[in-house]
Amino acid sequence: MIDITADLVRSLVRAQFPQWSDLPVRPVQRQGWDNRTFRLGDELSVRLPSAEGYAAGVEKEDHVLPLLARHLAVPVPVPVGTGRTAAGYPFPWSVRRWLPGDTVDAATDLDRVRLARDLGAFLVALRQTPTEGGPVGGRHSCFRGCHPSVYGDEVEHALARLGDSVDADACRVVWARALTSAWPSAPVWFHGDVAVGNLLTTDGRLSAVIDFGTCGIGDPACDLVMAWTYFTGEERQTFRQAVHLDDDIWHRARGWALWKALITLAELPGPQPEGFHERVLTAVLSDPVVR
Repeated sequence: MIDITADLVRSLVRAQFPQWSDLPVRPVQRQGWDNRTFRLGDELSVRLPSAEGYAAGVEKEDHVLPLLARHLAVPVPVPVGTGRTAAGYPFPWSVRRWLPGDTVDAATDLDRVRLARDLGAFLVALRQTPTEGGPVGGRHSCFRGCHPSVYGDEVEHALARLGDSVDADACRVVWARALTSAWPSAPVWFHGDVAVGNLLTTDGRLSAVIDFGTCGIGDPACDLVMAWTYFTGEERQTFRQAVHLDDDIWHRARGWALWKALITLAELPGPQPEGFHERVLTAVLSDPVVR
């Protein structure tokens, strides 16, 4: 990871966007894993990839976000400028309109059942957005939008490494069920990283969705993992009903959630707090969502 500081951002903006060089630069309080974000004045933000693997997302987002914004009622980031490599920073970067709100993990007044309903409605609208110009899921999306079997080797490696610390038999049952179906229709838009840090809320409601670096068109099963990573009980069932998708896709979604929990528990790096993925794995094994 590159050390990305406010001084670096000021230098980049001053050299490439002099019209904004007098605006103050300050880091946002809660940073993402793939990118670092800074406020630029009151109305703009600067987003910089933290490592080479995330740099391709800049060009992709510059292309797809204007397409999506025209069709979605919930705001998404709007690019207003793209920066180039300079000042020792080796990747492209972007300037976007600032979207106000607290991330879900920081919100204190959140109606979680309403969020489940609102997020489900957003994902329905995303699936209905015209796909012309959308990139088919693949390496650029970390294979989100593809069939979960693409990560079969990682699941087996993680189970072997974890040994008796997890219920390997139960995990394999969930994984096997995830592989028995495939998306039967034309590719649709998926976000690719629907997580608490990428959902903004205002006055207790979903107000924006950010970080489309792993988006594309394909199977939207990957977008349902918040059923286990965040929602519980009534919230989980509300989310399941709101997305209007069949049982098969929920089994594949459960496989996506299982994969991520297992590889992180097997000591691959990740940004989540200690104990998070243990809780996710427990939820995945105990509640299939499908009744």
